[in-house]
Amino acid sequence: MFDTVLLRSFVAVVQEGGFTHAAARLNLTQSAVSAHLRRLEKQIGRDLLARTTRSVTLTSDGELLLGYARAILALNHDAQAQLSRGPSEGAIRVGLSEDLANVRLMNVMQSFAVRYPRVAFSVKVGIPADLLHAMDQGELDAVIGGRCQGARPGRVLWREPLVWAGAEWASLTPGAPVPLALLPEPCPYREAALTALARASVDYRIAFVCSSGAGLCAAAQAGFAVTPIVQTQLAHGLRVVAPDAGLPALPDVEFTMFAAEGAWAHIVDELGRAIVQAFAHKGATADGQLGHPATSALRECREWLKQGA
Repeated sequence: MFDTVLLRSFVAVVQEGGFTHAAARLNLTQSAVSAHLRRLEKQIGRDLLARTTRSVTLTSDGELLLGYARAILALNHDAQAQLSRGPSEGAIRVGLSEDLANVRLMNVMQSFAVRYPRVAFSVKVGIPADLLHAMDQGELDAVIGGRCQGARPGRVLWREPLVWAGAEWASLTPGAPVPLALLPEPCPYREAALTALARASVDYRIAFVCSSGAGLCAAAQAGFAVTPIVQTQLAHGLRVVAPDAGLPALPDVEFTMFAAEGAWAHIVDELGRAIVQAFAHKGATADGQLGHPATSALRECREWLKQGA
């Protein structure tokens, strides 16, 4: 078994090109480094270095050992770093609705991962109803998603209008059923859209079903269908379908945080406040007041975290 102290001196001599600089790097005397090399060569039974008065070069055996030495030292360092860490405090599992799986919110999650290095944060993306069921089964600690109605208690982080989105260049055909692009059930936007159409006695047909918001936008951009989305997610090539097209108004979406009882209450509450801060520019917050314009949500989130609010 190789002594890592001897291997470290060997690698340093090679990297520094001599014993003098290697000794300075290792904060050892030159004689100590030389003794390390002699012991290593004696242990192996072969010369590792060809020494002259002016230079030190590797022998073929030295070249062979050098690769192993570096790998051994790297593994030793990694093992020491892992074992010297404090014990994990646990994990926080967060469920996100598909329309919230964006860079802005993940920046908030990363800020919390940095602030709580002993807590393992993980995120599962899905449909809010499925995520809430997973939380009820003990598989998630918090869920963040949009809803248009519901009696389940939760913390409203912000509100946005739900709108009909269609292609900028296209218009609905008068008298024809409205072609819809929808997420599969259960989906709060789907339910809100179909309920509004039924109440307004507007004829429709479901032309496109997709579990991805990007897929719904693609169908709308192509003029294949119209889709209900929150207004701030209108992508390039989409517009809000004008009221004179005959489509009924849609309700606001409440982006809400739900938390499992007793699960990391202080961190989950702090996470909710940080998300409000990061998304304040999007629309009305929980108290109904419009949020301030955010020039950099990530910077604001980090500043909020520094304040320990």
